[in-house]
Amino acid sequence: MFDLTGKVAFVTGASSGMGRATALALANQGAKVVVTARRYDRLVALVAEIKSRGKDALAVEMDVTKKSDIQHAVDEAVKAFGTIDILVNDAGALDYSPFLDMPEEKWDVILDTNLKGYFLVAQAVGQIMKKHHHGSIVNIASIASGGVGVGIPMLSHYCASKGGIVALTEAMAMELGQYDIRVNAIGPGGIETEMTKGTTPEQVAGMTARLAIKRLGKPEEIAAAVIYLVSDEASYTTGATLYVDGGWLAS
Repeated sequence: MFDLTGKVAFVTGASSGMGRATALALANQGAKVVVTARRYDRLVALVAEIKSRGKDALAVEMDVTKKSDIQHAVDEAVKAFGTIDILVNDAGALDYSPFLDMPEEKWDVILDTNLKGYFLVAQAVGQIMKKHHHGSIVNIASIASGGVGVGIPMLSHYCASKGGIVALTEAMAMELGQYDIRVNAIGPGGIETEMTKGTTPEQVAGMTARLAIKRLGKPEEIAAAVIYLVSDEASYTTGATLYVDGGWLAS
């Protein structure tokens, strides 16, 4: 079950957190993994770890806000492994800023990274998937994505970007289904990553108080959800957002 042997996966934001955990999980299930991010030294270490487990991987430095970087990374992936079967869009940015005083530049950085970057990467990888009439894309959204009762002060730009990911996922699923490309999203709750290390103990307590599972999640628990969605066992699942949040939305 969930065997990905022979598949080629392309992961953004793979230098840390959920992206790194996802790359390792994909490799463990048999996929060849192309790991991308801006911090190339971390990618090299990740590839070494994957290869030490007897799996295959490739590191490519890439900034998701730069179209030329993305095309180069996709070209390198195809050159190395012949195709791309799986895309996990995980690269993201987080910044706290009050709405009324937020500089336009801060809005642009978050939207360009978290939303436009997903569009650019999916468009480039989607061209490869279309040629082979096969593929699975998973976009990492958030519980802070609008329409589900989670608005977070100081994060209006982040929430807007994550809500856009959910909408983008649904539209992509409907348009790309004709090419046998499935597109889904995952909405994590509070997860222990570098991005959340700046969260104060009071903020953590506030988050976990409303959860059914009284702790923050682990990157590996998001990776496990990714494995399901990109596997053949999820062949009838597309346009969906799977919330992995410890019960946040149920509270």
